[in-house]
Amino acid sequence: MPDPATVVVERVAELVARLYPAATDGLDLAVRPSEHADAQVNVAMGLAKRVGRKPRDVAEDLVAQLHLAGVCSAVEVAGPGFLNLTYENDYLAELLHAAANDPHLGVHQATTTETVLIDYSAPNVAKEMHVGHLRSTVIGDALVRMSEAVGHRVIRENHVGDWGTPFGMLIEHLIDLGEVDAARELSVGDLDGFYKQARQKFEASPPFQERARARVVLLQGGDTDTIRLWRLLVAESSRYFDTVYRKLGVRLTSDDLQGESAYNDALPTVVERLRRANLLETSNGAEVVFPPGFTNRDNAPLPLIIRKQDGGYNYATTDLACVIDRVERLGATLMLYVVGMPQAQHLSMIETVATAAGWLKPPFRMVHVSFGNVLGSDRKMLKSRVGDAVKLVELLDEAVSRADASIAEKSPELPTADRANVARMIGIGAVKYADLSNDRVKDYVFDWDRMLSFDGNTAPYLQYAHARICSIFRRWGRSRVEVRGVMPTIAHQKERALALWLLQYDSAVWDALERHSPHRLCTYLYELSTRYTAFYEHCPVLKAETDELRESRLALCDLSARILEHGLQLLGIESPEQM
Repeated sequence: MPDPATVVVERVAELVARLYPAATDGLDLAVRPSEHADAQVNVAMGLAKRVGRKPRDVAEDLVAQLHLAGVCSAVEVAGPGFLNLTYENDYLAELLHAAANDPHLGVHQATTTETVLIDYSAPNVAKEMHVGHLRSTVIGDALVRMSEAVGHRVIRENHVGDWGTPFGMLIEHLIDLGEVDAARELSVGDLDGFYKQARQKFEASPPFQERARARVVLLQGGDTDTIRLWRLLVAESSRYFDTVYRKLGVRLTSDDLQGESAYNDALPTVVERLRRANLLETSNGAEVVFPPGFTNRDNAPLPLIIRKQDGGYNYATTDLACVIDRVERLGATLMLYVVGMPQAQHLSMIETVATAAGWLKPPFRMVHVSFGNVLGSDRKMLKSRVGDAVKLVELLDEAVSRADASIAEKSPELPTADRANVARMIGIGAVKYADLSNDRVKDYVFDWDRMLSFDGNTAPYLQYAHARICSIFRRWGRSRVEVRGVMPTIAHQKERALALWLLQYDSAVWDALERHSPHRLCTYLYELSTRYTAFYEHCPVLKAETDELRESRLALCDLSARILEHGLQLLGIESPEQM
């Protein structure tokens, strides 16, 4: 419990409940930043309306009876009834000491542990991972890490497209190439080439079209040899996806794959359960559900197609089977769908139908974690020089290459092996942070110069701040662990500003997690780096006036570095100790 606001809120809540027991329900008790104090409580404003008194009078009554000795050195009424709080320096020091000796650095664990299923990345078998997969993958990975950090049980699920009519042409193309040659082509990552060759052949050759359609029938019918060839496509694609995930530094592995094919046997059951729930209707020969509140451009009810006229199932059927499986087999109380914004209506319809069918009821719920696009400098979808989607692996390789050139210029004394490792951390970190530091619901422009800059709100700036702190301890020549037992002294204004921000880490992590918005943690870490820089510039550390002051400031340095490293780790970004 390192955030001093926690204690203030508890004591204000107790006092309000005692003084005004009938007026406490739903009252805003949040502690907010203030330009004129360490923090501010605005409870008197809302409370005054409920009890028919002036806000300032209510605020003065609260101050007179609020016991915050040892927590606040001053509690003052400001403006129309705000409570301005100034914390005791000794109290801040105690909280810093507690955070430094907490394995979670003060981030409190969830009071109710949930099973959180996070659906993210979602490439298609035999298709290249391109820059369009970046946002889902890194946002999903950050949410996985944050959820695990606060104690939730997390299930990663990579819902890959591994079924459907395109696999007829892909399998036939594989047969034409020969299994060995096809496997070799796929293993080197030329998934785009493989898919384009199959598509071109399909469009140009009627006999190939007939073979492909016949192969789809065999696939759906469970033909043994066709299933074996299909599994070869899936396995080679999965192997390639794994290389991209390792390069990107995310938690996903082949064990997290959950293809559309996994739900094939459940699709008839979905239809039957919808029929039993009296939700299924026939429209133009198809079996559909009309979820309330959804209409088309003509304001007519919009159907969710469950089974098409030809008897085939639709994406919606698979997605409903997913909900059933995730709730009834996996027990996922919270399902996060890290999927692009264009899928908002579809997912909302799925949620509405699953709720109406009785499959999705408290505490089970699904949340669409939507996101915008990655744009080029022309503010259009980012494309390669030849106009194709940018391959994700090529983007990451270029990031590392650019970072290596920058490190070679900035730190030529680094050994080659160390430089390569640091370049990897900086390059991959820069790409991820450039994405995560932007509000996920907005588009952002991909800019190499900005994301690799050592100035501003970038990963290299934060990584450099961490490395600079590590260098202080190398010069000190003793272990950082030694200062974790030190009770820091908070005297200088810049020490105080840093201390107050360090104690906001718990709130920052929970705020980012509850809003499913990693950019809020990025904002916190950037502000921490700037406050640390100001502290370092104004408060000598190794040349402090006394041994006690030096150790106190080293303790602040150590906690700053650990929170920077831990926060970046929650974003999936590594922190070099030297760069």
